[in-house]
Amino acid sequence: MRSFKCIAGILFLCIFTTSFKANADDSHHYEWIVSLSDRAPLGVNKQVIVINDQFPGPLLNATTNDVVNINIHNNLSDPFLMTWNGVQLRRNSWQDGVEGTNCPIQPGFNWTYSFQIKDQIGSFFYYPSLLLQKSAGGYGAIRVNNRDVIPIPDIDVLIGDWYNADYQDLRTSLDNGKSLPSPDGILINGLGPNQAVLDLEPGVTYRLRISNVGLKASLNFRIYGHILRLVETEGSYIVEQYLDSLDIHVGQSYSVLVTAKNTSGESYYMVASSRFTDTELFGVGIVRYPDSAGDPDGPLPLGPFFRDYQFSLDQARSMRWNLSAGAARPNPQGSYHYGSINVSRTLVLENGVMFDGNKEVFTINGVSFLQPDTPLKLADYFQISDVFKPGVISDRPNPDNPPVFGTSVIYANDQEFFHIVFQNPSEYLQSWHLDGYNFFVVGMDVGTWDESKNATYNMIDAVSRSTVQVVYPFSWTAILVKLDNRGMWNLRSQDAVNSYLGQQLYIRVEGTETDPSKVSARDEAPIPENAILCGRTVYHDYVL
Repeated sequence: MRSFKCIAGILFLCIFTTSFKANADDSHHYEWIVSLSDRAPLGVNKQVIVINDQFPGPLLNATTNDVVNINIHNNLSDPFLMTWNGVQLRRNSWQDGVEGTNCPIQPGFNWTYSFQIKDQIGSFFYYPSLLLQKSAGGYGAIRVNNRDVIPIPDIDVLIGDWYNADYQDLRTSLDNGKSLPSPDGILINGLGPNQAVLDLEPGVTYRLRISNVGLKASLNFRIYGHILRLVETEGSYIVEQYLDSLDIHVGQSYSVLVTAKNTSGESYYMVASSRFTDTELFGVGIVRYPDSAGDPDGPLPLGPFFRDYQFSLDQARSMRWNLSAGAARPNPQGSYHYGSINVSRTLVLENGVMFDGNKEVFTINGVSFLQPDTPLKLADYFQISDVFKPGVISDRPNPDNPPVFGTSVIYANDQEFFHIVFQNPSEYLQSWHLDGYNFFVVGMDVGTWDESKNATYNMIDAVSRSTVQVVYPFSWTAILVKLDNRGMWNLRSQDAVNSYLGQQLYIRVEGTETDPSKVSARDEAPIPENAILCGRTVYHDYVL
């Protein structure tokens, strides 16, 4: 039996007195101090969220099956949570770091995330999930390596849109019903124009791990005079392509191999430019060789026209999973043969809008997500029955039902195989992310989805990933996902504004044992011994 105590003077914050102990040969221990620092990436001073005084934050570098322990000290004046974008926390949604699974780390306190990385390799990133804090930084790169490390030097490239306003002001603007303006610019590795520098040695091949860590804008990445050899995305090796430029949508990560030229004394521009925005924005960095001096002499590398949706759609549909590459893989009931698994349930999820007075909020199938006072995972564990219930959101959009606020939770059974279609009836590109899982992107096209589109699906070598775009406005994307990871998992728009204003839901994956406190640790990780309690859980004498 494990007891807990409440921190004096803070009614809503209770912490278990013992800490999580993981048994593994390879473990990593980090102490991260989250604080604010005055920075001016685009020449305008603002409060930036730094980790150990670094922006972007420290690299989280691990290997398949490693255990990671990260003790986060919150020195902000607001609550804080960190989420691990694309990292599959096997049967351990307790560590997911989103508002539906974790109580926030309150100002002046710390909490240790402890999780094991299972059955995946690849390029990912972490970021703060609360209160639009991502717009102030706090993000960093994650690498998950094979056991047998390939001797190729790695370079992390974090690109994203940037607002000069503080995150508190951006959030207040949204809360008051105002839309965010266009971003003020694009950052590369947290730096403004011509400040991010990649130093290359002649003839060496580098692996660039590129992630779009921004709020809203899709970006196109390219380097003048260099070919991008696309090899991996979000844990999956893909059939290699040689590209002049690569579209990377919000929340997505890719690895490209770049072979340096056999030259010295030269430098070249690299660019991350916005896609599908009102005006085209450019983040500019420099690729530099030994003995080079000053900025490059050549022009910026040309990319696709910034409103060319067809380019992005064609590039996305050209990607295929490399089934012959040796690597850790997700393996749900024979994932190499996912096309032969019977679908348990089809969901058609359509993004939309509704109005709360004069304030525009966003919906999925007519429901704008309403965050309850108690995290869903805690409410589920302690069986507090009135925090959420099934049936709030329908499996398909119904235009006859008026839009509403609600706490959308989709109930699913362990080992079910879901077919999910993201239907985008708006004029803006969407991207979607499912925590805890990779899924197979089997189809995307213009128009409205119906069952006849199943015949067009790629049922052989569709890419397995965790974030997918609905490239065209007025279009759809279909995925297949094996729900073999028990827990409470967040499905959200990767547009931070849309998810903040209601465009998210949770998928509750459970087994035959319906009492979470009796679930075997072999099936799902137990509640952490250092768990923070909040909401309704602090008003009762809960003992584990």
